[in-house]
Amino acid sequence: MREIPAGPERVARLFERHHLALYRYLVSATGSVSVAEDVTQDVFLRALRGLPDDPAAHERAWLYTTARHLVLNRRRDLARRGIPEVLPDLPGHAAPAADALDLHGALDRLDPRDRDLLLMRELGGLGYEELSRVFDLTPDAVRSRLHRLRLSLRNVLTRHWGAGTRPGETEIRHE
Repeated sequence: MREIPAGPERVARLFERHHLALYRYLVSATGSVSVAEDVTQDVFLRALRGLPDDPAAHERAWLYTTARHLVLNRRRDLARRGIPEVLPDLPGHAAPAADALDLHGALDRLDPRDRDLLLMRELGGLGYEELSRVFDLTPDAVRSRLHRLRLSLRNVLTRHWGAGTRPGETEIRHE
């Protein structure tokens, strides 16, 4: 598929519709607010240079594919130069810190491709069709993989937290 330069109006519309969800995905994918900001900027700069000229192309899938490739390239470049990835610089979340760290640790145990698939679905809001384009899978394969990933995460977190109440949760008793 050929890419053609996109006009500023087209990219501005894309930015307005998708930048927040893309940024949320990138914060989780990179663990760094500053890296997520840089990659988000790079994605939209690339969109200015060229978007698919196919009118049936799914622009949101293109944005996430581009973001994912930029993150993977960054990781490879850091590894090649022997530089460790930046430690998370995430600001506080609504969830208690222990919960966020538990979930982050469980996500880190996933295969990077599976983690990206889950994050793009849950934080980016991509549908099964769009995910199938990003990951070159059928929509049914995406559904199946997401189902298995959610079950796997649930099992890991349940074992970690035990059968009792999660950290930060208050047990409700009915009398």
